[in-house]
Amino acid sequence: MNSSPIIAKMQVIPVAGYDSMLMTLSGAHAPCFTRNLVILEDNAGHTGIGEIHGGDYTCDCLNAVRPLVEGQPVSCYRQILQTIHRLATRAEADDGAGIQTLDISKLKFVVKSEWAIECAMLDLLGQHLGVPMCQLLGEGQQRKEVEMLGYMFYVSDKNKWTDTSLPYLDESDSKDPWFRMRREVILTPERIAEEAQILHEKYGFENFKLKGGVLAGQEEMEACRAVKKAFPNARVNIDPNGAWSLAEAIELSKDMHGIITYMEDPCGPEAGYSSREIMREFKNATQFQVATNMIATDWRQFYHTVSLNACDIILADPHFWGFDGAIRMSQLLNSWGLTWGVHSNNHFDITLAAFAQVGAAAVGDPAPLDTHWIWQDGQNLLKDTPQIVGGKLQVPQGPGMGVTLDMEKVMEANALYNRLPSHDRDDALAMQYLIPGWKYDHKKPCLVR
Repeated sequence: MNSSPIIAKMQVIPVAGYDSMLMTLSGAHAPCFTRNLVILEDNAGHTGIGEIHGGDYTCDCLNAVRPLVEGQPVSCYRQILQTIHRLATRAEADDGAGIQTLDISKLKFVVKSEWAIECAMLDLLGQHLGVPMCQLLGEGQQRKEVEMLGYMFYVSDKNKWTDTSLPYLDESDSKDPWFRMRREVILTPERIAEEAQILHEKYGFENFKLKGGVLAGQEEMEACRAVKKAFPNARVNIDPNGAWSLAEAIELSKDMHGIITYMEDPCGPEAGYSSREIMREFKNATQFQVATNMIATDWRQFYHTVSLNACDIILADPHFWGFDGAIRMSQLLNSWGLTWGVHSNNHFDITLAAFAQVGAAAVGDPAPLDTHWIWQDGQNLLKDTPQIVGGKLQVPQGPGMGVTLDMEKVMEANALYNRLPSHDRDDALAMQYLIPGWKYDHKKPCLVR
């Protein structure tokens, strides 16, 4: 009898990587981002890996459940997760609001730490059975490559950051045009169009998304027009993270049919109405398809979102929903004639490999998936990072996740983590180097003060 291996050891290793001065509604990305890795070893000699949101809160949550994981059969991964869920309690600071106003301090409550454990256990199970992880999800593997989009950001001047103890990465001497550009200032429609062109040349992207909520809405729409002019056949989308009022979003959307494919979270709560109600009114007024990763981040929120017909595309990041949950969402949306996709946050290539597996198992016709990895490309923690070719992420063919951890690189990333004065994301900190006294306002683009 081929009995299940036993999880012999669970490690939680916090890591950090370098970032650009990327702009969002919540401010500017700091020079470094943080993540937490889960590494599971079984008694058959296999290693399973997972990656999740950074910070001490998530790290502590993972370490707290180690006794519930070690000593358990790999094949009982569902029961292990159920035990973790039954014993979990809501943090005092978690008011259930989620990220409907992009309060970054609440993101750690939306991202569930145990999904990194689920990923690592599925990696082990796939290795034990000799099949790719995607064969264990939902209805099994649906495709061998996953269409991705070029996730474009405005980038501010990193030289205004004067903390010399931890500067932004400088790649001005790189021979790679993309590596050079991603550390430069990108704040005009022309530069955004150039960004799209360089991303297309390096990764083959045919579809693009612009992170909005940075400049005045009209300027961001001009950037979308510039990208569409350069790539007439591309799907071009924008995500202002709910920065616009309903009236402004409707006005900005005039004449944008044929340029923008869908709007992601164009509006947020206002005048006593929830984000879901406001987004439904936006759809009524504009006839645009609407996507979200802000107003449907769990099953209860999803119920109210679809009850109001507020969204057409649910971006079900497995770090919000879990791997099983993300695929169940794809099945449900496909049955209802809606669309599944994946959102992302800053991440290493372990998450990229996980996205490949989830994207390969999603049923139907998914929207092109997000990934931040292009902004971190080159800081790989894997020896065999999955590649994006022709705009499509290649699904590893080996068992489990099909990738191999580079422990030397992991420990370098851990050393960088330990150098950081804070492990929590704080986009206001870098913004205050750009605009003294800057404070977050979920109804004001970050550079509009």
